[in-house]
Amino acid sequence: MLTEKLKRYNIILGSASTRRKELLKGIGLNFSIKITDKEESYPTDLKDVQIVEFLAKQKQEFLSKGLKSNDLLITADTIVSKNGVILHKPKDENDAKKILSNLSENSHEVITGVCIKTLNKEVVFSSITKVYFNKLSDEEIDFYIRNYKPFDKAGSYGIQEWIGHIGIKKIEGSYNNVVGLPTADLYQTLKFFI
Repeated sequence: MLTEKLKRYNIILGSASTRRKELLKGIGLNFSIKITDKEESYPTDLKDVQIVEFLAKQKQEFLSKGLKSNDLLITADTIVSKNGVILHKPKDENDAKKILSNLSENSHEVITGVCIKTLNKEVVFSSITKVYFNKLSDEEIDFYIRNYKPFDKAGSYGIQEWIGHIGIKKIEGSYNNVVGLPTADLYQTLKFFI
């Protein structure tokens, strides 16, 4: 089984995200955390999937110096995109309100790029989930922003929070991808990787 085979590796998650930590634990892996404070950037001509794959690979390049032969590094980056426009983390309450009003009664995509790296091998892949929101009232949006302060979240929301319970009509694709890591795709990719 994969979790047994992975025991011979020193798995490193290149992320400080508590959500990614929980998701990786959920597939039964033991790992350490390594993070970088280097500023992420990408060429402006890249589109959705290219951006997340570029950023996941960039994080790997920042963190992979000094990798040992039994190290396996996992890095990821997630964006929220609506009609090809990236919805970043909100700057303030007004920005969060604007973003959530834009998502109300619409669909958008959550795209995560993942890079898996050992000393002599690397693979990069991405997962896309389509999310459909019900109509959100101004009161619901204000309540959510006031109580959950989604300023660290791309698209101004966390699907696992109150707004996900009351506001999301349906999703097409991986729920965990929207939380921050496409665990099923990661597990399947690791099977072929090692």
